[in-house]
Amino acid sequence: MSAPGISLEGQHSIGGLPLFDAELMIPAARWTCLLGRSGVGKSTILRLILGLETGGVFTGRIAATDGAALTGRITYMAQSDLLLPWLTVRENVCIGARLRGERVDVARASALLDRVGLGPHAGKRPPALSGGMRQRAALARTLFEDRPVVLLDEPFSALDAGTRADMQELAAALLQGRTVLLVTHDPAEAARLGHGIVVMSAQGMTAWPAPRSATPRPVSDAEALDCQTRLLDHLRHPRAAA
Repeated sequence: MSAPGISLEGQHSIGGLPLFDAELMIPAARWTCLLGRSGVGKSTILRLILGLETGGVFTGRIAATDGAALTGRITYMAQSDLLLPWLTVRENVCIGARLRGERVDVARASALLDRVGLGPHAGKRPPALSGGMRQRAALARTLFEDRPVVLLDEPFSALDAGTRADMQELAAALLQGRTVLLVTHDPAEAARLGHGIVVMSAQGMTAWPAPRSATPRPVSDAEALDCQTRLLDHLRHPRAAA
């Protein structure tokens, strides 16, 4: 299943009050990082693409660049791992197929857990895992869905710095070739992972120049560090740094 790009254009309002007027292009098979202050509508963008209720009204258009429907081609990974504590790690990875009444490919789930380094822990339940291990399990569950479009809503923000860097590199490797939209508050994360970076504000979307080096960029990469610094300045003082 090839990965399409996604275009979103339109206005969203809540209770008659405008939240945002957005024009966003997410290129196929690339990582797009979406940054912005809290409350500007970043998670609402994800919910719109997923076709979920937003508590408001969207007027506009969301479409895949290949002209086919997006239904059934998107998977989602949240900030919380959302693992069910009464199921084993392997059972959590397979939960989507079980809920849809599909045949569960246990061997494939086990292979994915091996890829994220959790093979020896497949029979454990989530309370027995560390935070980083739980996010690895959530990543395996995302991969098990095998969708060409992946939406990530700050999935690594609660992890310590070292584990976060490890998870960024693992996700970049395992999601290669898929269309990824990552919502993040972290300029460093966007500078490491983004093929494209978009800053969202009440005034709209601003394309931000991403480093030219290959992703995931080393934490010491000079161009990524410069991008991170300028992004942070812009987020703190948008008029002065624009």
